[in-house]
Amino acid sequence: MAETYQVLECAELGRYGVTSRDLKAGEWLFDERPFAVGPKLDSPPLCLECCCPVDGAEGGPRCPRCGWPLCEECAESERLPYHGPECEVFAASRVRFRCVDDSTAGCVQLDCVTPLRVLLAKEADEARWNREIEPMEYHDGERRESANWKVDEHNIVAFLRGPCGLAERFSVELVQRAIGLLDVNAFEGRTSNGYSLRGLYPRLAVMAHSCVPNVVHLIHPSDGFRLEARVAVDVPEGEKLYTTYTYTLTGTIARQSILKVSKFFTCHCNRCLDPTELGTHFSTLLCSKCSGGFITSSNPLDENAEWKCAQCEFKTSGAAVQKAVLTMHNEIDELACLEYDGGRLEAYERVYKKYRSVLHPMHFINTSIRHSLIELYGRIPGYEMAELPDMLLERKVALCRDILRVLDVFEPGKSRARAMVLYELHAPLIMLAQSAFTRGEDNRDGKSLKEQLTDAAQILDECGSILEWEDPATPEGILANVAKQSLVQLRQSIDTLD
Repeated sequence: MAETYQVLECAELGRYGVTSRDLKAGEWLFDERPFAVGPKLDSPPLCLECCCPVDGAEGGPRCPRCGWPLCEECAESERLPYHGPECEVFAASRVRFRCVDDSTAGCVQLDCVTPLRVLLAKEADEARWNREIEPMEYHDGERRESANWKVDEHNIVAFLRGPCGLAERFSVELVQRAIGLLDVNAFEGRTSNGYSLRGLYPRLAVMAHSCVPNVVHLIHPSDGFRLEARVAVDVPEGEKLYTTYTYTLTGTIARQSILKVSKFFTCHCNRCLDPTELGTHFSTLLCSKCSGGFITSSNPLDENAEWKCAQCEFKTSGAAVQKAVLTMHNEIDELACLEYDGGRLEAYERVYKKYRSVLHPMHFINTSIRHSLIELYGRIPGYEMAELPDMLLERKVALCRDILRVLDVFEPGKSRARAMVLYELHAPLIMLAQSAFTRGEDNRDGKSLKEQLTDAAQILDECGSILEWEDPATPEGILANVAKQSLVQLRQSIDTLD
């Protein structure tokens, strides 16, 4: 098979990838193994092998050899591919883990682990370091000017070179380089049980960034966190390949802030330059001074820029908008702490209604609330799928379709996010079709039961065709199998209809 992409270089983007031939949506791009994987920055106490949360207080589970956090199951294992190399360092230097009072708070001691794994991987495979890691950007100059530089110098560099006894093996510059490589290039992954970590994937890091990516990736925890990259949409030969370094379902100000602080660049993609975010109005506010006016930023790349109503010329400051959005964010964050019951669902609905006169219907905060609601409708006591009246089934359908409208713009094609929403959509469509049939009616569009179930089957088929790439041990991989089985049963039901 011909190579799927080639690496080019320019002053603006540095190294970047372009397609070597026409690629179809979903087509495989490349696989790669991580150079290193490990805990994210500011992680709470966790097992240094499987990343599950552990008790960081005195008496919590520890590695019998080095004394650092390790869950009881991993502590009994004879093979520790991730913790093993640093265990030798900690045991030889007799550096023990210091107990913490709060096992839910970030644990500074663990910040050294993943950089250390990068350094140890360099020693173990110098050839790969020279071939793949050496050319990677780590923004040494910009990082030296940041507040984190001195913090890292104390918490990581001095710790590894001092108490851990690695001064002769790793220079100050090399340790800081390892930290910078992770800060600038690492991608988030998850274990089979859903626990977060970060990994250094040099081939994926070559891809340029866009807030509307055309490359999706999957990480397979049961296969050594192997990464598989695919194109989400059709990409013609010679086109740039884009991944994303941020969460696509956040507004421009938040995305730009993340990119500036951690990646040291400003994104100038079409989405970021457009105050309406490609017509979605994902950050747009509603004007309270006139009827139907939309308030957008006069310069989306400047968080301090003035915001204006396009209809009545009402103006407000960027600071005022950010303060209002932060207040709403905080209120929504509190809802996530409520019991997983009807009270939480009803609270989300109240907040959604409360912001209706302030936020554009497709605003990212509304989209976030919709995601929470579609996960609640059909799952919690009193709102389980079989109990939902048609009105609430239609409510869930509308919520799903609104999210899909956003994803069609920001994550077009075969994305995991799209597949998960499609799965949420198919069930209420089936329930509504059956309800209409029981009443002896077609649906609102005049479709028969068979036509409605066929539509639901197509949605389920698309969902499964995307999730089939996922690691079978992950929640998404398990859902892929459920979707496949459900599709077989649904098609059997359709075949019995006239």
